[in-house]
Amino acid sequence: MSKSAELYRMATDEHICPFGLKSKDLLEREGYDVNDHLLSSREQTDKFKAKHNVETTPQTFIADKRIGGYDLRDYFDKPKAGQQGTTYTPVIVIFAVAFLLSLAFSFAMGHGLISMKTVELFVALTMAVLAIQKLQDLFSFSNSFITYDLVAMKVVRYAYVYPFLEAFVGIGMIAGLPAYSIAPISLFIGGVGAVSVFKAVYIDKRELKCAGGDSNVPLGFISLTENLFMIAAGIWMLAR
Repeated sequence: MSKSAELYRMATDEHICPFGLKSKDLLEREGYDVNDHLLSSREQTDKFKAKHNVETTPQTFIADKRIGGYDLRDYFDKPKAGQQGTTYTPVIVIFAVAFLLSLAFSFAMGHGLISMKTVELFVALTMAVLAIQKLQDLFSFSNSFITYDLVAMKVVRYAYVYPFLEAFVGIGMIAGLPAYSIAPISLFIGGVGAVSVFKAVYIDKRELKCAGGDSNVPLGFISLTENLFMIAAGIWMLAR
């Protein structure tokens, strides 16, 4: 016997509710025939909310019982949608994609898949992508960064300059700029960053989130690794 569900979701010329589409998709994947009721105006939406005494749409009804909005994921024992609590997922994705790109570029340049060039590219690409993440919202980044970076605490403007310096080092490494033009910067921002993170997390035991982006990544091992990358890159460039 087929299962059916009544779905009421907002779909106007100006706005199509993404959660309505996701609810429809979930119901269909769970084997339901969905009677899709489109609320095509704000007036229709407001009347529906008033009639059923609800504050949001979409709303799903199964066997004449209101299940709720996109929280019908609970009804099907599905995990909560979106990022929940602290997570390393955003930065793991960055490192993974940067690594795959370094393999691709190294192979295309004729250095093979695994070589010293691969490592250089991985460090450079990682730094560049992490800089992009910070530059997406420089204001929010600075608000977090100045709470633990030892230089930014004293010179707030440094927080606004830092992502540009990180991007310059990453791009400069890929471009093959002279070591003296990028290695000192890499050593400085990496050294200060490593000391700052180590002090804030491992000495002061402060619970902080990584600055940059809208992720909920804990400040600690990952940030320390990022700064150690920059220190190692600076030393490598000068030694080479």
